[in-house]
Amino acid sequence: MDLDILRVIKSIPKDHGPERLKPLTTVWGDAVEEVAYTSHPRPLLARDAWQSLDGWWDCAFVTQLQARGAWHDARPPESFDQRIRVPFSPEASLSGVGRQLRPDELLWYRRSFEAPDLPSRGSCILHFDGVDFACAVYVNGSKVVEHEGAYLPFEADITHVLRDGANVLEVCVFDPSEQGAQLRGKQRLNRGGMWYTAQSGIWQSVWLELVPRTHVEEILVDPNLQTGELTISVRANGIAMLDVQVLDIDTVVASGIQSRRMNGRMTLELAVPDHRLWSPDQPALYDIVVTYGEDVVRSYVAFREISIGEDERGCRRLFLNGQPYFLRGILDQGYWPDGLMTPPSEEAIASDLRAVRRAGFNMVRKHVKVESDRFYALCDRMGVLVLQDMPSGGDIPSDRWSRDVPTLVRRSWHSQRDDTDKGRSRLGSTDEAYRDEWARTCEDVVTRLSAHPCVIGWVLFNESWGQFDSAAMTQMVWDLDQTRPVLSASGWYDQGAGDIHGVHNYFRGMHMFDDPFAGQEKSGSRAQMMSEFGGLVWTVPEHSSLDHSYGYAEYETLDAWRSALEGLLASAADLSREGLMGFVYTQLSDVEEETNGLLTYDRRVDKLEL
Repeated sequence: MDLDILRVIKSIPKDHGPERLKPLTTVWGDAVEEVAYTSHPRPLLARDAWQSLDGWWDCAFVTQLQARGAWHDARPPESFDQRIRVPFSPEASLSGVGRQLRPDELLWYRRSFEAPDLPSRGSCILHFDGVDFACAVYVNGSKVVEHEGAYLPFEADITHVLRDGANVLEVCVFDPSEQGAQLRGKQRLNRGGMWYTAQSGIWQSVWLELVPRTHVEEILVDPNLQTGELTISVRANGIAMLDVQVLDIDTVVASGIQSRRMNGRMTLELAVPDHRLWSPDQPALYDIVVTYGEDVVRSYVAFREISIGEDERGCRRLFLNGQPYFLRGILDQGYWPDGLMTPPSEEAIASDLRAVRRAGFNMVRKHVKVESDRFYALCDRMGVLVLQDMPSGGDIPSDRWSRDVPTLVRRSWHSQRDDTDKGRSRLGSTDEAYRDEWARTCEDVVTRLSAHPCVIGWVLFNESWGQFDSAAMTQMVWDLDQTRPVLSASGWYDQGAGDIHGVHNYFRGMHMFDDPFAGQEKSGSRAQMMSEFGGLVWTVPEHSSLDHSYGYAEYETLDAWRSALEGLLASAADLSREGLMGFVYTQLSDVEEETNGLLTYDRRVDKLEL
C-alpha cells in the first residue's frame, strides 16, 4: 500500500469558524482607475467601432421574496445608493462595494451612456462578457435580454430602444451561489479550504459595438500545416464583396476576394508561403483582416496541430505539430485577492503567464473556470498552452464520495457509475436543469475557444463535482471538436471515456497508474497524465489571507519547500520515460486559505525567486 496516511490526516480541512480574510491587494489593483481594460474584448472578431461601458455604475441591493424567480420581472428600486466599479463583483474590493450578494437579494445596476453615432442603417449591439448568475437587462425601461449562466457571454441588439442623448442601462442580477445547482466553480458563501469566496453580478466587461447593416457575423479559419493553406469561411449578413488579407506582422503574405455564397457562407483558400508553425517556443501568429462592404474585422490564426499518437516506443503521447511533446502544466485557479475571479488588469494576467514560463512550465490547466477572450489571446501571443476545464456545479460535493472514498480506496476510481440515478445522487448531478446548463455551457465553451491555438484539450469533470454521463458528454465534445483530446474525468470515477486517463496523486508514491480500461472497446488506448499532484505549502505571512493554511504538505522553511518541490517535479518528469504524457502541478498562486502556490495570493512574491 503506497498511501501516505499521515499526509491524508494532515490534509483534512479544519473548521476555523467564521473568518475574515486579511485584505490583500496586487500592484495592478492599486493602479486601477475608472476603467481597467482598454483592449478589444473579442480579439478574434475585433472592430474599431466599439465603446467600453466598464467603470463606475450605480447599484442597489434589494431584499426580495422568492428572488429565484423574481429577477425576471422585478422593478428597479426607487434609489441606487451605492457606486460599483464594473467589471468587478461587489464582493471584490476593487468594486468599491465589498459586500456579499445573498441568495434572498437582487442586485441592481444602473448607468447612463450617450447614444453612439450609428453607421448608415447599422446596429448597436450591447455585449456582456460575464454575469454571475442570472440577469435581466433593460435599456430606457425596455427589457432587451434575459440570460442565465455565469461563464457565457451574451448580447442584444438595442438599436430599436436607443434615443438621442442620454440612455439608461439597468441590470437586475440574481445569484444563489451554492444554494443553487448552477455552474459556479469553486465559489462558496461559506468559503474555506479548497473553496473560495463567492462572487456575483457583472464580472466581465460590458461594451457597445457598432456594426453596419451588412456585416461579418463569424470567421472560421482552418489551417493546413502540410500545405500552408488557410481555408477561411465567413458568415455574413447582407450582400457584399468579401476581401481577406493575411499578414505576417505588417506584411501582407496572402490575399483574395470572393463574392460567391454557398449555404450562407463565403469561403476562400489562401496559400501562405514559407508558413511558420506555432509552438510555445515560437508562438507565430498571422493577422487576418476581413473587409465586407463597410465592415472591417480583424482576427488572427496559427498553424498548429494537436493529436494523440504513439511514439517510437509505442507510448501514447500528445503530439504538437507532429512531434511528441511533454506537458509540464500548472493548475491555475484564476483568483485574485482584490478582483476575485476578475483579474485587475491585462498586465496582471501577462505577469502570471510570464511566471509560468519562468518556472519551467509550458501549460496551465484552467481550473473549473472560463476566462475572458483576452486571457486566451494573451496565451496565444505568449506561447502558453491551456488545458481547459469546464466549470463545475450541481449539488455541494459530498465529502464521502468526492474526497474520503477515492482518497482511501483506489479501486473506487473506476468502479462508480455516473449514468445511473444512484451514481448521479452520489456525484451531485440529480438536477436536470443543472445537467442541461452544463451541456449548453460545454458546447458554447468548445465552440467559442476552439479558434485559440493555445487551447490544446478539454477537461469535462473534476473529482466527481456534478459529474454525469461522462461517456456521452465526451462524445458530444468529440462531435464538436475533432482536433483536440478530451480528458473525461480528471481525478477519479473514470468511465473509460476520452483520449486521456488523468489521475490525481496527492497522497501516493510517484509512479504510473495503470488504466483499467486499456484495450476495452469504449476507451481504446488512452494517453496517461497526472492531471493534479503536489500542493506543497510554504506560507509568506505578510502576503497571506489567514494565519493558517490548507494544503497537502507544509514546510517550515523556504529551502525545505524548494527542495521538496524540485524533487517532486523531477520525479514527475522522470515518469515520461515510462509513458507519462504530462503533469499538472498544484498550483500557480496561493488562494485565500491555500498557500500552496509558486506565487503569493497578492502576486507580490515569487517564492522561487526570493
